[in-house]
Amino acid sequence: MAKRICIAGAGLGGLAAALRLVKKGYDVTILEKNPNAGGRLNQIKKDGFTFDTGPSFFSMTYEFDEFARDCGITLPFKFIELDPLYTVNFLQNGKTYRIYKDISRFAAQFKDVETGFEHKMKRYLEKSRQLFEDTYHVVIKTNHGSLFDYLMALSRVNPKHLPIVFSNFWQHVSRYFSSDDARQIISLVAFFLGRTPFDTHAVYSLLSHTEFVHNGYYNVEGGMYRIVETLVEELKKGKVRFAFNTEITGYHENAGLLSDLTDHQGKNWEADAFVINADAALFRGMIFNRPAFSTEKLDRMEWTMGSLTIYLGIKGKIPQAEHHNYYLGKNYKDYAKKILINPGKLEKPYYYVNVLSKLNPGCAPPGCESIFIVCPVPHLGYKKNWDDVDLVADSIIADFSARINRNISKDIISKTVYTPVDWQNKFNLFRGSGFGLSPKMMQTGGFRPRNHDERYRNVFYAGASTIPGTGLPMVIISSKFAVERVEKYFAA
Repeated sequence: MAKRICIAGAGLGGLAAALRLVKKGYDVTILEKNPNAGGRLNQIKKDGFTFDTGPSFFSMTYEFDEFARDCGITLPFKFIELDPLYTVNFLQNGKTYRIYKDISRFAAQFKDVETGFEHKMKRYLEKSRQLFEDTYHVVIKTNHGSLFDYLMALSRVNPKHLPIVFSNFWQHVSRYFSSDDARQIISLVAFFLGRTPFDTHAVYSLLSHTEFVHNGYYNVEGGMYRIVETLVEELKKGKVRFAFNTEITGYHENAGLLSDLTDHQGKNWEADAFVINADAALFRGMIFNRPAFSTEKLDRMEWTMGSLTIYLGIKGKIPQAEHHNYYLGKNYKDYAKKILINPGKLEKPYYYVNVLSKLNPGCAPPGCESIFIVCPVPHLGYKKNWDDVDLVADSIIADFSARINRNISKDIISKTVYTPVDWQNKFNLFRGSGFGLSPKMMQTGGFRPRNHDERYRNVFYAGASTIPGTGLPMVIISSKFAVERVEKYFAA
């Protein structure tokens, strides 16, 4: 009889782990709090428009190719490479840069801004390549058994990278570039991790290698949610059972093992092993009541920023914007440095705009655009009250209108806004922190919540909150790690 696996959470990590498990012959059931799968990788359908709610770009395609090979399937969704990768617009000079993987083409835009930009960029990317190649397989692609194993892996990394340990992303980038425009553009990738270039470790500059050289960015045809939809289709073929609108509130144990999870209606879900796709720290605290993960202890940890997300259905097309676009205000450094310690009034901050319908016309009615705006804001530990959400959202919409020289406010057909309160309540994100635990050194790799439980030998974790970290490719890797733990448990 097939071993029964219960997966709590139908985010990407849970879905990927489920497919890996069912292909190995396990009997899999997935429990999900919400009415549909995806977690933060989700979708809103409203007023004839379709919006991706969370992740808006696809990268490191080789990790998904490996996942498909492991499962013996053809990757069930399609994607195309973006060119340019994205645009960056500066308020102070009105200039818009198009970020191309072709470094010569990219560099041509800096002719009067940064002397020798192409040479500097190649030097910077060479360092990023070295960091990537010297750390990726040793640190990220290894399922470390303990903190000691992780530290031993770090000790094998080339010592020439040691100086970076003492630098943040901004300091590292500033060693290569002198102009504010270049420094801000190259350091933007730090925001993808939910922090700023001023408090993100310089080692993450390896992401620039994946961005410009090793892979790039991709549009998933039909929107990012197609990843979830196609995986769910594959899982249903494998007879995986889904229980939606099922929130876990308790558990039972027996002889040192977890025997079942209990949902909000009192139903017990028994299994031989469990994979938790909820936040690995929060679940340990809220459900297992572990003192090390109490609310007080979690508040002492460092969390990523919150997200103010605005989903707009607009009448008329917006040729002034590409698929991915970043808009920077005059206060980039001040805003980045104060965002968590001084919520204050947000005036013309950094924000991101994804025009989903640019490459996916089916996501908007004819002649319209589906737009997703993300502005990093304080999480609920710093800004608890969001009664001013309309004021903040309208100011961002007004700023975007000014940047594209068109007042879109009068053409809004559909509008939905999520504050950190919504992200906390909908997806159980601690304090509404958009990316979970901050990627600082002492919360990275082996210092993150482990993917095997401290007490129950038959409980494992997958997703962005455990190893190797946040981001869709990292979550796919985490699913592999969790399944390795499951198989090792049953083989013991």
